[in-house]
Amino acid sequence: MSKEKDKKLVEAITPMDTDFAQWYTDVVKKADLCDYSSVKGCMVYTPYGYAIWEHIQRILDCRFKETGHENVYMPLFIPESLLQKEKDHVEGFAPEVAWVTHGGDEELTERLCVRPTSETLFCEHFQHVIKSYRDLPKLYNQWCSVVRWEKNTRPFLRTREFLWQEGHTMHATAEEAIAETEQMLNIYADFHEHDLAVPVIRGRKTDSDKFAGAERTYCIEAMMHDGKSLQAGTSHYFGDGFARAFEIQFTDNENKLVHPFQTSWGTTTRMIGGIIMTHGDDSGLVLPPAVAPIQIVVIPIASHKAGVSEAAAALSDRLSARFRVKLDDSDNSAGWKFSEYEMKGVPLRLEIGPRDLEANQCVLVSRLDRSKKVVSLDDIEAEVEKALEAVRAGLYEKALANREQRTHSCKTLDEIRASLEEHGDGFIKAMWCGDPECEDKVKEETGVASRCIPFDQETISDVCVCCGKPAKQMVLWGKSY
Repeated sequence: MSKEKDKKLVEAITPMDTDFAQWYTDVVKKADLCDYSSVKGCMVYTPYGYAIWEHIQRILDCRFKETGHENVYMPLFIPESLLQKEKDHVEGFAPEVAWVTHGGDEELTERLCVRPTSETLFCEHFQHVIKSYRDLPKLYNQWCSVVRWEKNTRPFLRTREFLWQEGHTMHATAEEAIAETEQMLNIYADFHEHDLAVPVIRGRKTDSDKFAGAERTYCIEAMMHDGKSLQAGTSHYFGDGFARAFEIQFTDNENKLVHPFQTSWGTTTRMIGGIIMTHGDDSGLVLPPAVAPIQIVVIPIASHKAGVSEAAAALSDRLSARFRVKLDDSDNSAGWKFSEYEMKGVPLRLEIGPRDLEANQCVLVSRLDRSKKVVSLDDIEAEVEKALEAVRAGLYEKALANREQRTHSCKTLDEIRASLEEHGDGFIKAMWCGDPECEDKVKEETGVASRCIPFDQETISDVCVCCGKPAKQMVLWGKSY
């Protein structure tokens, strides 16, 4: 195969600095992460894309279970009367709800909502099973899909049906529920930073942006390569509002009848979109090793030479005991294979040819920076382990540097506008008085909305960026996906 043909795969990707949205679409398709469906706004998760989700699911599920949570499964459908029990909640989801009105040829006596989230179903169940303080806490999690009738869709980032997990817990005291809410947010944050190599900012949503029916919503915000924010996970404290609406009560240890306190928390397949937009480059995906379906690809060089194919197969088998390995012994050219696995974001490539056999070595190539290193086969497991960690750490540092470079502090609306004009999209740190009208005005006049009130507070000035009145908090502002 000619060099020109080898290049075609990469040339099919629009450079990210030319058109970031088109670059994203190109990578999703060329890396074979999904396919479009005849159901508008929905997508097909192809094996490679779904495998990334399986690794995300595996890691998070283990972390949830380590903290005492159990998996359950609730029905897909919610009766309209059940959804109506919590007024704020139903109003928040009403524009996005899909309804079932017929079963076969018969019109239903009551409409069924296709689950957009499952708070009401969990509450109905909790009302049945919680009677005594001995029944608490209830620590449940569900892996499922949900439907929200989005108007503008994009693969992984915003689709009408998407995959997620939703945790739902009940506690005897508000203090326990708040501690649960914070614990789960920290699990999300640690997972993103350690396993996905995506730095995040932990914070609390403003009241105007909190989850429908929640008293508090905590979130983690990640910055993408283009400076826009992605809400990467949320954790909600509901107080006892849902418990009162659904008449959930239990007898406490003083024999008094009281209401429990509730939380919910969730994260979705939009994490895959976040991985693409945080780590990808003009050659395609760059996957963090923890969730890469293939961590190492072994490519024989000059496989027609004696012993090369056998050595490559032996190396693949040896490494497969500890890592996710693919041996590509197809008749495609080496150049095509290099482009193919760069496109798919495989963290490490091992090349082995006739000279390597003679020297008991192979060539290790990192997807992070395409650096090459000759390593002894005697120490190959340790070398691969170090190289994978170097990829993870390098991805994190690169993403963190991008965030720091694109984060600016501003004291006035004019400074926000000037910063966006000079630096492009990014995070803006600015003070806020707490008035929702000021929050709205910042967005109207500058185009950036509140992302969160960071837990790590700074004092940029003493007054609100909008009205000049005394400031209460620093807010992180930005544009988002």
